[in-house]
Amino acid sequence: MDTVSPQNAQPAPYDIDQELCELALDNAPRIFAVTVQYDVAPGVPDGEIAAWGLAYSDGSAHVVTADGRHRLSLKSPERATWWFGRLGNITARLLWFGAPSVPTFRPVGAA
Repeated sequence: MDTVSPQNAQPAPYDIDQELCELALDNAPRIFAVTVQYDVAPGVPDGEIAAWGLAYSDGSAHVVTADGRHRLSLKSPERATWWFGRLGNITARLLWFGAPSVPTFRPVGAA
């Protein structure tokens, strides 16, 4: 789609990369970790990342255990806290990451 300003009779070129970046930002799933906390001794807490998840705009979520061996498709991210907190001495919580803000077609360096 070309646009023309009143001062410039030349249409601005359509920037497909910009359009795709905006589309990706508008539709990106939110990333979360499922953390679990438990007592290793009375009054001595410990914890770990049990799983990673993607939450979609329709409310659903996909979760993969931290070791990559199990996958869940859930109606909501909160259901993951039930799955990972089923044992009596474990508390599961969701740890949300901020929304993406700068998509790019350039490869990102290895961490």
